[in-house]
Amino acid sequence: MGKPTGFLEFTRELPSKRPVQERLQDYKEFVQRFPDEKLNQQASRCMNCGIPFCHNGCPLGNVIPEFNDAVYDKNWKEAYDILTSTNNFPEFTGRICPAPCESACVLGINQPAIAIEEIEKHIIEIAFDKGFVKARKPNIRTGKKVAVVGSGPAGLAAAAQLNYAGHTVTVFERDDAAGGLLRYGIPDFKMEKWVIDRRVALMEEEGVVFKYNANVGVNVSLNDLMREYHAIVLSGGSTSPRDLAISGRELSGVYYAMQFLKQQNKRVAGKDPLANPNIESNIHFEELSAKGKHVVVIGGGDTGSDCVGTSNRHGAASITQFELLPQPPAGRTQHMPWPTYPMTLKTSSSHEEGCERQWAVATKSFIGDENGKLKALRIVDLEWKITEDGRPASFIEREGSEREIPCELALLAMGFVHPQHEGMIEELGVELDERGNVKAGEKAFQTNISKVFTCGDMRRGQSLVVWAISEGRECARKTDEFLMGYSLLESKDESFAGHVPLKPIGY
Repeated sequence: MGKPTGFLEFTRELPSKRPVQERLQDYKEFVQRFPDEKLNQQASRCMNCGIPFCHNGCPLGNVIPEFNDAVYDKNWKEAYDILTSTNNFPEFTGRICPAPCESACVLGINQPAIAIEEIEKHIIEIAFDKGFVKARKPNIRTGKKVAVVGSGPAGLAAAAQLNYAGHTVTVFERDDAAGGLLRYGIPDFKMEKWVIDRRVALMEEEGVVFKYNANVGVNVSLNDLMREYHAIVLSGGSTSPRDLAISGRELSGVYYAMQFLKQQNKRVAGKDPLANPNIESNIHFEELSAKGKHVVVIGGGDTGSDCVGTSNRHGAASITQFELLPQPPAGRTQHMPWPTYPMTLKTSSSHEEGCERQWAVATKSFIGDENGKLKALRIVDLEWKITEDGRPASFIEREGSEREIPCELALLAMGFVHPQHEGMIEELGVELDERGNVKAGEKAFQTNISKVFTCGDMRRGQSLVVWAISEGRECARKTDEFLMGYSLLESKDESFAGHVPLKPIGY
């Protein structure tokens, strides 16, 4: 325990951000680095609890008190070794994870939780600065070949772990670069893409092969993969967006959020924004811009927030975000006690930049002009019935609240329903669960086809980046066991036996 009185002396602080008007002029990350003194103070707030609930709050099982202690002592190599023993990509989670570990922090009972996510990001960035992050090449190869389909965080984690185990790994990505939603969903102002490129370059140095514009089941033969590889890991994500099938859906001006976000990320990268969309297209598909338009984002989650931030940078005339559910409370209630993850009101940096938020609102129809372009929405307020445990159960429309609001760009950010079935999944013939995800055992990650495994959103449904990495790691271990009969890859179910990560085969 670095400083026994740290949690009494210091409160939670976060790094400063660039001013709103400055950061709206570009798409660069705007959260600054902690000064050394502030980082030391935040690490000192960790109480080294007898039962560290943060371990359980983190789907990866990150060993948080130990790396906090190393940060307090400025032992950066030890902090890096501890962190990367459970997390392949802390530079991703340190930027875009909603930090369920912080909700489980014991200090959060009566004080603001420790800034675990920021400490994590600082550990990995300092490790890169100091040269601790080096390619980990296995000296022995098993002779087994594994194909990983999809290069989102689950696929990247599975590929990295299987490569450490000594297998020859090839990643097939249907887009023109690796990263999945990290690349073409998360805006650059939350995570610049050099962060992904840096990690992919390291993985390539370690021996992982990446093949781009490789759409399995379209221009890459499934039969060839089944014949050439000893195992296949499906990690293509949950990419079919939830639609809003109401009158006027076909109008020009109504789009899925990912169509809008992907185009912008391509612009920032200097690419053609209409090239290779890989998203269900509307009848009218065009280059999208929020400039000068009244924008309505339908959906109150992180994707909707990303649309808000992007629309602000485009120079929208107005931005409104709708949520079907009622406004959540500002803090925990009796129905969401610590250390459960609280469904409380969250205000993102994009909301801080400017947005009108409305809760308990349903969109009844999209209204177009004589040219087939969206000009307004017809909406209605809802009255929710709340159950005894505080959950919204059912709603009715509030009488007399139906109205029209101007809107030239409506972005559907209501989540994803399941992976794309057309193409690879249908041709492969893997079983699906009742939600339309690829069916696989919780512990085995194995589909009904013995050599085919699956992980991430494709298996569990739409989830968090930290869950995707965890899924990829666990799937890699089970794939390794299938190939070799045993595995030396670490599992989160095993107790942490020390600060130094388990070395892959061949070290």
